[in-house]
Amino acid sequence: MQVVLSIIIINYKSAQHVLNCIESIYRETNKYSFEIIVVDNDSQDNSATQIHSKYPDVIWIQTGYNAGFARANNEGLRKAKGSFLLLLNADTIILDGALDKTISLFNEIPAAAGCGVQLLNPDGTHQISGAHFVQGGLNFLLPLPYLGRFVRYLGYKLKTRVPSIQTVSDKVEVDWIVGAFIMIRKETLQKAGLLDEDFFMYAEEIEWCSRLRKVGKLYLFEEPKVIHLGGGTSSDYYATEENENGKNLWNKKARQIIVSQMLRIRKQFGVFWFLVICVFFIIEIPIFIIGLLVEKVFKKGKSRFSWQNVSGYLSNIRCLLKYFFKIIQNKPFFYKVY
Repeated sequence: MQVVLSIIIINYKSAQHVLNCIESIYRETNKYSFEIIVVDNDSQDNSATQIHSKYPDVIWIQTGYNAGFARANNEGLRKAKGSFLLLLNADTIILDGALDKTISLFNEIPAAAGCGVQLLNPDGTHQISGAHFVQGGLNFLLPLPYLGRFVRYLGYKLKTRVPSIQTVSDKVEVDWIVGAFIMIRKETLQKAGLLDEDFFMYAEEIEWCSRLRKVGKLYLFEEPKVIHLGGGTSSDYYATEENENGKNLWNKKARQIIVSQMLRIRKQFGVFWFLVICVFFIIEIPIFIIGLLVEKVFKKGKSRFSWQNVSGYLSNIRCLLKYFFKIIQNKPFFYKVY
């Protein structure tokens, strides 16, 4: 039987998430044939036994090391036999025939290169599912503790379009799709290529979508809905409960995000914009210190930030500068930050 859909799920010490996800796939997918490929990033636990004992038809790939998002998904993509290929996070739950609906809607737009769906929080509220590009990646400046507020103010004054799409209305064209759920056609992969294996985690799907868009348009569909728990596939590695990737610039997880985003900006927009964003991040250092001092004095110690945050931010910027020349050169390198 010909496989219509290949579903690729990455596992890293998250067997229960994977089991819940697979259960929802079997329960809610009845119209199209599918295969499930689980790529294990060297979990070193009994994930394989747990998953295979319940779902023996699952194709299991062992990377032998923690390959991250891009490399692990590429292993699955190379193995996939389906006409449609789906990158699906382990911490997702398929609702109300979402995969069947997505393929049917996708089939109605033959020229489309890829699509996503309305992602939901566990309570049913809408989650950011995709976005539009901002020139030079300037929106990555928004999380900066003090300069970020200035950049946001300028954006409002200039009436800049809000890039993120949180509520999908019918069918929305976007520039990139959140990596928790990205479906493409197999022929699109042959034209756009695999995910860039320089990335370990974060921002790789944005760079990939920039290449997918050269093949065809990307869409988000309103009708198919998928719960995305958020952070469930990376919390073990980063030991953090913070699922809002863009709001923290001082912990270990943020260190990887900063390096990955800067790598993405270099690859997508070039050296000039990479340097511009770097300058803002470096200028933020004295502003962060002075701003926190002022708040401690005039707000009687009440501040959104702490000296620990400043220390963590400094450490993360030092890490970025460590990779500064490698990123500029844009030669193959695995940017896995420890």
